[in-house]
Amino acid sequence: MKIYPIYSYNPYFGAVPAKFPKINKQQQCELGVFLHHIYEYKKGLRSLILTTEKKSNKEYIEYRLHKEKIPYTIEPVGEKNINVFFGNEDCIDVVKTFKKPLNKLSDEQDFMLGIMLGYDKILQCQRYLKRIGDKLNPLKG
Repeated sequence: MKIYPIYSYNPYFGAVPAKFPKINKQQQCELGVFLHHIYEYKKGLRSLILTTEKKSNKEYIEYRLHKEKIPYTIEPVGEKNINVFFGNEDCIDVVKTFKKPLNKLSDEQDFMLGIMLGYDKILQCQRYLKRIGDKLNPLKG
């Protein structure tokens, strides 16, 4: 089994890096959705967020999440991207138990993650049932 590196932060340990990472206008545009997700988390609209970002923005993302004292975990996605999960510490702890890329999650893990991210419950149930397919109907003999 291949081990995938997971970067994580516990807000109760460590300090905000002293130096604010500089970002250019292009990065400001790229990070717009990420910054909006922070706003939604702080306002209590979401308990867990997943956003795919460019690896080149990782330093700023980590800085900002440290500064806001928001628990997170970061997983690599290919060569140029990262998946950033952040939000409630218990939700982050559950995500850390998956220990594999999103496309390798079990049917149950996929369902749990969708529910934790706030996806429509009915659509998640339908997705789960579709994924397990014939496993529901044992062969008649």
